[in-house]
Amino acid sequence: MAKVMLVCGKLCCGKSWYCRELLKRSPALLLSVDEITERVFDKDLGDRHDAVTARVRAYLFDKAAEAVAAGADVILDWGFWTRAWRLEAESFFSKRNIAYEWHYIDVTEETWLESIARRNRAVLAGEDDSYYVDEGLLEKLKSLFEPPEPGEMDVIFRR
Repeated sequence: MAKVMLVCGKLCCGKSWYCRELLKRSPALLLSVDEITERVFDKDLGDRHDAVTARVRAYLFDKAAEAVAAGADVILDWGFWTRAWRLEAESFFSKRNIAYEWHYIDVTEETWLESIARRNRAVLAGEDDSYYVDEGLLEKLKSLFEPPEPGEMDVIFRR
């Protein structure tokens, strides 16, 4: 039976790497909000960022449901930073009787900051086209992420 794997974790915690590892073990359709917003929209969405990503998430929820109905597993590489986003996902898939499982990338603060610094160096060197995370954005990201409660996740990968 096809299912949806929802990958939760902070920005730059290793979600994309983890998703590629999942794909090595089992074929699936990988859906990423970041991939669409970076490829289709201007990277600097500014005030439109939240509205655009909400519409992309809604679209990808529908695509995930279609893929599962066709018999394909789906991996959602989205972050699911808040409890509200996680509840929204659970409600969407539960209402449609779609099997799902949560995967959480649990990263230490030290490893997380090292990953951000490494990515920032690659961005500055022109080797990575991801967002540069300055101090202001870092503080905003810290305030937005709501770690999952004990028992909320099915699989926990610690880095």
